[in-house]
Amino acid sequence: MLRQGLRREHVGSIVAFCAMADAVLITAGAMGMAQALGQSPGLTRALALAGAAFLAFYGFQALRRTRHLYQLQTVEGGMGVGFSRSAALAQAAAFTLLTPHVYLDTVLLVGTIGAQQPAQLRWWFVLGASTASICWFGILGFGARWLAPWFAQPRAWQGLDGLIGLTMWVLAAVLVRHVVNGF
Repeated sequence: MLRQGLRREHVGSIVAFCAMADAVLITAGAMGMAQALGQSPGLTRALALAGAAFLAFYGFQALRRTRHLYQLQTVEGGMGVGFSRSAALAQAAAFTLLTPHVYLDTVLLVGTIGAQQPAQLRWWFVLGASTASICWFGILGFGARWLAPWFAQPRAWQGLDGLIGLTMWVLAAVLVRHVVNGF
């Protein structure tokens, strides 16, 4: 999303998709999916290990990008030259829905907290968590334009990719540690 925001390319569509997907996952978790996952430790471990593998691979790709200097490619008027709207949405959907980590965080962690609320307050929890998600994705997507001058420098991309790569590896290690320690 940051890259799309920096390119000012289909930001509204990406923000709307990510916020809607989060709201659906938060709702599913708060309404019982978290409990179902909690009662299936084998599935939870498999999701965690799949998430760790995905994060480790994504981290490797980010660290590999640090070897090359590149900068944001834009055209006049701020629109990027990269993805069509459908390709950008497909990438957002894949990263959102195929990352097992999203199910662990959004469905299991946030959903468990929501499921613990009294029944009459559960929808308020879902509404509040979904609103926070909209704010987060909105700030990330639309606020990225203020970072564009900084990311015009190729070294900034190397730094960001390095930070992303290391963060993904740490998250992958944490997931593996949780599996080994039995959550």
